[in-house]
Amino acid sequence: MTTIEKDSQYVLQTYGRFPLALAKGQGTRVWDEEGREYLDFCAGIATCALGHCHPALTSAITEQANQLIHCSNLYFTKQQSDLAELIVEKVVQQPGKIFFSNSGAEANDGLIKLARRHGIESARHEIITFNQSFHGRTIGAMSATAQGKIHDGFGPLFPGFVYSLLNDLEAVEAAITEKTTAFLIEPIQGEGGVKVATKEFLEGLAALAKKHDILLLLDEVQCGMGRTGMLNGWETIAPGLKPDGISWAKGMGGGFPIGSFWVAEKHAPLLGPGSHGSTYGGNALASAVSAAVIKTIIEDDLVSNVNAREAQIRETISEWDHPAITEIRGAGLILGIGIDTSQLSIPDGAVPSIHLCKELIKLGLLVPPAGPDTLRLLPPLNVTADEVSQALALFKQVLDAHQA
Repeated sequence: MTTIEKDSQYVLQTYGRFPLALAKGQGTRVWDEEGREYLDFCAGIATCALGHCHPALTSAITEQANQLIHCSNLYFTKQQSDLAELIVEKVVQQPGKIFFSNSGAEANDGLIKLARRHGIESARHEIITFNQSFHGRTIGAMSATAQGKIHDGFGPLFPGFVYSLLNDLEAVEAAITEKTTAFLIEPIQGEGGVKVATKEFLEGLAALAKKHDILLLLDEVQCGMGRTGMLNGWETIAPGLKPDGISWAKGMGGGFPIGSFWVAEKHAPLLGPGSHGSTYGGNALASAVSAAVIKTIIEDDLVSNVNAREAQIRETISEWDHPAITEIRGAGLILGIGIDTSQLSIPDGAVPSIHLCKELIKLGLLVPPAGPDTLRLLPPLNVTADEVSQALALFKQVLDAHQA
């Protein structure tokens, strides 16, 4: 029985997987069970920030696993406090405190609880989120997600969420009521099609938050930790922003499961002893691994490479002047390539982005879709110029082969 057949028989079929079983990875490349090589421009959906089997990551795992893996949050560990210090002092660079979880959805659930606590004395509980957002698959994070396809079949949803329009301050202001306690926004929407919040919009939300005593909460699960060409996604758009809370996961562990959220110092007392917890959150192994990833991003100045590779991608695609490409959205190495499906010959009944992803797999390139007419480029932050050139050549080859 093959891996794919065994999965079909024994694994709950919650994923729409591509027909590919991967066995090994090194740098920006992965190999399937037959030994065929692929350029990985999915990177675990923006998770493998250093690529596969990076020495800093594997060393941290090996060394820490030989010392202490887990001991419960009933006790202190140096690895957790060191990681919290690193994030506060070097990433956020604003006073605050960190809570560690296992995933981005859990981190966002923590921000939701923070928002509820913030509004409790004034009987406020509503959180405004934005159309096409994605905040995770727990019932809380799913309810915060403003996409009907995510909700379908799971109602009634968790109450207290109001959905508004991205980059429309008038709509947001109209949505604010006496029950509003927070905004929750991705500076760059990943799953929603790589839609970017504008500088004016983020700064406008901050002004509305201050005016109405509303928390400004940023979901940086996909766009944080260097992926946009700055350590923080919001810095790429609105550098002077002062958020009240931030969530991360994905790239902060380089492929090892970890998530976290930061709370501004003035709001930290809202979540005291007994208010929140996680059995595995921030254990010694996860914390050591995450610290190695973040230090490598900073010490190797990977954000400079991210900016250089973004410029290379934009310049190359612009030179093509391809009729099937409508735009490039995003920043750094979270880029969405908009596709004009009317310019392509796609089989009847096929979702254009999914079909193109399958065709790219045949040529040896892995990219994820982001909606029916968008392909994402999410390579590791240390991807090379040659690897970008190779990937783009394969991308153009598929588009040319499908040109109507």
